[in-house]
Amino acid sequence: MTTEALFTRWLARTEQQLDTALPDPDTTPYGLHRAMRYAALGGGKRMRPLLVYAAGQLFDADEALLDAPAAAVELIHAYSLVHDDLPAMDDDELRRGRPTTHIAFDEATAILAGDALQTRAFELLARAPLAPALAVDCLRTLATASGAAGMCGGQALDIDATGQLQTVAELERMHALKTGALIRAAVRMGALCGGAGQTDLATLDTFANALGLAFQVRDDILDVEASSEQLGKTAGKDQAQDKSTFPALLGMDGAKARLQTLSLQMDECLQGYGEGASALAALARLTVQRTH
Repeated sequence: MTTEALFTRWLARTEQQLDTALPDPDTTPYGLHRAMRYAALGGGKRMRPLLVYAAGQLFDADEALLDAPAAAVELIHAYSLVHDDLPAMDDDELRRGRPTTHIAFDEATAILAGDALQTRAFELLARAPLAPALAVDCLRTLATASGAAGMCGGQALDIDATGQLQTVAELERMHALKTGALIRAAVRMGALCGGAGQTDLATLDTFANALGLAFQVRDDILDVEASSEQLGKTAGKDQAQDKSTFPALLGMDGAKARLQTLSLQMDECLQGYGEGASALAALARLTVQRTH
């Protein structure tokens, strides 16, 4: 099966899992349930679920075991976007080409929807058909990546750094938490479901760290070069909010060179896996080359 066909299948599984996991919009509380579905089913690249399936495939994991981790990591991502867009955070009105959740509904409903998406993610993992030890490993992995030692910690650093000039090392550390931690969790959960050992997990952590940073470097480049229509969100937002970015610190040529270095690092991590890593390699290329 081609990589494109695999991605099509995995995306369909993800959408089905999310649709099933989310509450009926015609049951009370209507506003909360509809906001949850609006936030989670409103399109997106589904990069994190695809990484779960691709890493699982590398170790011949049963796709049925990967469904819950794939949906759970996307629910965490959806919740983070809802809260990230709030006036108290990035104060954005456009996400994925349509009004952000707090604009489409209201701020209170958006906050509650984000909270509910987060808790639903962990409920999914807890109820998944995984061996108890594996379920605990996945729960631990996702919880660590989502909290103060991961995504939330990175967001706090991002807020603290607004209006300040960061060093490249500080910027990379912030994004390793804010963006990279959840990407690393997606890859690790997929590998865990396939029974990967510690050596493989360490190699894939290195791959995922490079992927998460590459995703953000490319995001910063697109924030300068692409339009709001292309991005589906407000272009030039980082510059308007006086935030440090890779193009601002390294120059555009330097940022593109950093992206290429990260691409080579990802290739090196996957070399020993041969054709079995083709899906992960394709996702790495998509990250580096994406236009939105």
